[in-house]
Amino acid sequence: MFDQAKNLYQLQKQAKEIKKELRNIHIEAEVEGVIVIIDGEQEVVSVTIADEAHQNPKKLEENLVKAFNKAIKKSQQIAAEKMKGVMGDMGLPGMGA
Repeated sequence: MFDQAKNLYQLQKQAKEIKKELRNIHIEAEVEGVIVIIDGEQEVVSVTIADEAHQNPKKLEENLVKAFNKAIKKSQQIAAEKMKGVMGDMGLPGMGA
């Protein structure tokens, strides 16, 4: 029982460290002149729209959505990879490797 509590504490500590790391990771996604940058916690860092992307407002809207979705998907993959390592290292039953 004590070992499980100790493992849980270590897991929480590592999760906090990973969250801090994710804050410092920037993920960029580009779709037809629309560039979205988010951090690993999926907070928007910046949005850049090239001049030519302004030509068609409907297309711009679609490209914004695509770029945000692309960036979010990348950030989820990065976070999952980081957490996978922690979960596998902890050896908790039913979690990770």
